[in-house]
Amino acid sequence: MPEPQPVMPRSWRTETKPHKFCPGCGHGLVLKCLGEAIDELGIQDRAIYGCDIGCSLLSYNFFNVDSVQTHHGRTTPVVTGIKRANPDTICIAYMGDGGGYAIGSQHLVNSAGRNENITVILANNTVYAMTGGQMAPTTMPGQKTETTPYGRETGPTGYPMLGPEMVAAITQEGAYVARGTIANLRQLKSYIKKALENQMNGRGFSFVEALAACPTNWRTNAKETWRFVEEVMTQHFKIGELKNPAAEKIVKPAH
Repeated sequence: MPEPQPVMPRSWRTETKPHKFCPGCGHGLVLKCLGEAIDELGIQDRAIYGCDIGCSLLSYNFFNVDSVQTHHGRTTPVVTGIKRANPDTICIAYMGDGGGYAIGSQHLVNSAGRNENITVILANNTVYAMTGGQMAPTTMPGQKTETTPYGRETGPTGYPMLGPEMVAAITQEGAYVARGTIANLRQLKSYIKKALENQMNGRGFSFVEALAACPTNWRTNAKETWRFVEEVMTQHFKIGELKNPAAEKIVKPAH
């Protein structure tokens, strides 16, 4: 009998698998959730996928959908331009915390403020992973990295960026904002699916941050990696939906 094949989303490009991410990396899990969401919504023929430079660039040929790789931090405006030129497409911008919260923060802020009808998915692994594990906008207080060998000091470097909280504060009605984690894939997929549906319904900007693992740069084994994701990261980055227009109750005015 032939060996059983791994179950992959139909929207994945099978000839590019196994993927090129490091063992234990969280990107593959986030992208599997995205692939399953695309399958369940039946939007593979309408989807446009854009990815950033950084570890996320390794997903440039991940999907059997029209895809584009952008300059570092520029995925959001590129995808915005595609959406404006082709309003019927479902446009997805995928990036890491460096691409979204550092060099790309101006684009994230302004596209959210304009309520661009796109979906942004950001993987937060607390470090600049591809370039060696330096301190990133999401590095937590006391966390050791290549550039904070004694732990991040909040005095000179500040506190970790709370992206979903920022996006929720600056967006208007219609925006969808959530933070999920690779430690709960069913929930993460539901958030990504809602973010895509929000765009499909024309409500506006949709943003999902996904807590992800980087055992290569964290220098952690499997047990330590999951403890860091499930227990340490969630102390600073709270899981849940911050904005969901579809769930908001309509309050009838008093007569």
